[in-house]
Formats: sequence, structure tokens, C-alpha cells
Amino acid sequence: MFRSFIKENGLIRTYDLKRPHVRILYFILLLVFLLVIITALAPIIWVILSGFKSLREFVNEPKFFPNSYDIGKFIETWRILNFTKFYLNSFIVVIGSIFFAVIANGLLGYALSKIKPIGSKVILLLILWSLMIPATTSIVPLFINIVKLGLQGSFLPLWMSAGANAFFVILYKNFFDSIPQSIVEAARIDGCSEWSIFFKIIFPLSYSINTVITIFTINASWSDFLLPYLLLNNTGKETVMVRLFLFRNSVATDVDIIRAVTFSIIPPIILFAFFQKYMREGISSIGIRG
Repeated sequence: MFRSFIKENGLIRTYDLKRPHVRILYFILLLVFLLVIITALAPIIWVILSGFKSLREFVNEPKFFPNSYDIGKFIETWRILNFTKFYLNSFIVVIGSIFFAVIANGLLGYALSKIKPIGSKVILLLILWSLMIPATTSIVPLFINIVKLGLQGSFLPLWMSAGANAFFVILYKNFFDSIPQSIVEAARIDGCSEWSIFFKIIFPLSYSINTVITIFTINASWSDFLLPYLLLNNTGKETVMVRLFLFRNSVATDVDIIRAVTFSIIPPIILFAFFQKYMREGISSIGIRG
């Protein structure tokens, strides 16, 4: 029964399953994990299936499965709500956020790890302290500063906020610590500037951590609501999440909003399905010392 599954290490190994009590525990754990998966996936499946229902069916027939599966209903909702525009706005925010998150946070992490200027330990301590401050408490002063700079109504503040992420800086620093200092010193002896060392040597060696930061940034930027709502509302640059909130005052029905929610969760699902392997590899490599 277990010949096709050979496991020589880990919490439960193949030969452990020969013991009756271990086998019982193993199947209990499988059952618990299966229930957790079902609980996590049930709301997503319900939202997708509800999008196939008509308004009358959605209101008067509280069933899990729809009577028919007509993809044309989703197409019609996409056209009525002009979702292409908001998807494009969200993609612009995501692309800019990725650039700033990787470059700005990466440069600061490199400086703290390899250059170590005077006061770098104080800066690192302040960055660590900032992780203890709830992000919502900084929204008001951040918004006031953005207004004073005249940047409201543009995507730039959203991009720059992704480039000032303390968590990303710590991840980059820990990863760069694993790169031998001898590589950096050799490049300096050859006459490379710090900019050249970062972009031509360190950056190409940071594929795994860059992948992790990119995936985190895509998910955070796509799902962000509060700051885009404060900056982009009534500008024609609303993102998908902002527009979902504004649909409550539009001609959209409850089923149209359900379909719009389905459109909003498709990119994160696709992202996780295709890149979960790289997320695990990248996270596992953080903190490993070479």
C-alpha cells in the first residue's frame, strides 16, 4: 500500500507507518488537513458558482450549485462594468510597485548587508522597530504628505510605498548576508562601483529572493484598497479593488458584484498556482549562510 510512497526523513517516515498508532495518527492528520482545505476553498468555489446564477435564482434559490453554467453572464458583466479599464489600472500599479519594491528595498538591503556605512546598525534597528507599528496608523500622515507634494491622483505614491517596505528590506538583508563577502571585495578590487556590484553581480545572484518579493508585491498591490481609494477615487484611475467598493452605488446587481469579485480573485489564484514552487524555494533560501 505504501510502496509507491517512500519517505526517508521528516516527521513521519515510511517505516513509521508500519506501526498501528502512527498509521492512525497519519490518517487523522490527513483528514484534518482535508477539512482545512475544504474550509478554505469553499468560499472561493461558492463565489465562482454564484456568478453563473441569475438574479432571481441567486435571491430565491439558496443552492450551492447553479441551474446552468452560462459563461456569457460573466462576459456581459465584464462589458457592463467596463472591467478592462480597472484591470489595466491595477496592472499599472502592480508593475510599478514591483520595480520599486525590488530596486529600492534591494538597494537598502545591500547597503545594510555589504556596505555597512556609519549608523547602519541604527538604521537597521529603526527598520525593525517600524515592523511593530500597524500600517493603518501611518495612513493619515502619509496621505497628508502626499497631498502636500501634489501627488494625489497618480500612481507614483503607490509605487513608492512598495519601495519603502521594512519587511522586504529585512528579507533582502538576510539573503545578501548569505552571499560571500569575498565576491564583493573582489569586485571592488577590480574597480567596480557599488552600483555596478549591485546590478551586475548581486542582483543576478538574487533570483530566488527577487521572485519571492515580486510575488508578495503583486499580491499586496493587487489586493490593496485603502491607499488607492484615498488617492485614486473619482480620478478614472481606480483599481479593481476600489471599483468593487464603488459598485455598491452603481447599477450593478448583487450577482454582478459577485461576478466582479470573481474577476478580482482570478489573478491571485493563477499567481499562486504557477509560482508556489518558487515561493517555497525562495523563502527556504532566506537566512541560509554559505
